[in-house]
Amino acid sequence: MSGQFGNTPFVIAGPCVLESEDLNLRVADALADLAPRLGVPVIFKASFDKANRSRLKGARGPGLERGIAALERVRRTSGLPVLTDVHESAQVPAVAQVADVLQIPAFLCRQTDLLVAAGRTGRPVNIKKGQWMAPEAMAGAVEKIRGARTGDQHGSEIAVTERGTFFGYGDLVVDMRSFARLRSACSVPVVFDATHSVQQPGAGKEGASGGAREYIAPLLYAAAAAGADGFFVETHPDPDRAPSDGPNMIPLDQLSSLLTVALDVWHRAREVVRA
Repeated sequence: MSGQFGNTPFVIAGPCVLESEDLNLRVADALADLAPRLGVPVIFKASFDKANRSRLKGARGPGLERGIAALERVRRTSGLPVLTDVHESAQVPAVAQVADVLQIPAFLCRQTDLLVAAGRTGRPVNIKKGQWMAPEAMAGAVEKIRGARTGDQHGSEIAVTERGTFFGYGDLVVDMRSFARLRSACSVPVVFDATHSVQQPGAGKEGASGGAREYIAPLLYAAAAAGADGFFVETHPDPDRAPSDGPNMIPLDQLSSLLTVALDVWHRAREVVRA
């Protein structure tokens, strides 16, 4: 993970949750082709378990053992680094054997044991900012990761991801000042989650999350101008048939054009700052 520390942002992309091997590899291959064309680092993202479903019967994914195996196949076949969520400290050692980046879900960003376990692996860690937290409050989560590193791991990267703040019930608002505030408070790269910023928790059928996909592009472009160092965008060949977070995902065939514009905005904004 890099960003303001380099000459280009990085991209975290993939389906919300691991599905069939054909679909996982189809998305990964598309992302592997996209990376050199856009000239940006791309990290494949997919969850092996969606442990925070609104309802008991909500789709959760293949689980730890099958999920780790699926991620390993994606990594080996596509050549992309892979990122996945961890929900419990007991999961961390096994996941760290395969995943290049560990991700802490937003609802768990203050769970000390989980953060410490992730930090001890020495792997890069991406921490999602809680939907209720001020940017400056994330400094504590970052410090927990840093404090768990051993002497030879202190250069290991940490990133914080902005995904919006609850505004009333079931809606999120992204404060574009947050990127500068997070960077100042935490001294780490700051990622914009264009997917979950448009999520509408519990607004879908049978308690599933809804979403407003039409706002992904304008929010992503605004975040690129406002100083995001990385872009998090979930994508799927057919989002409306996806088992999880379909209303928030970008169709795979639209991802290239979306990122092309976002990258142009990112570079132009930095030219203005340097001028």
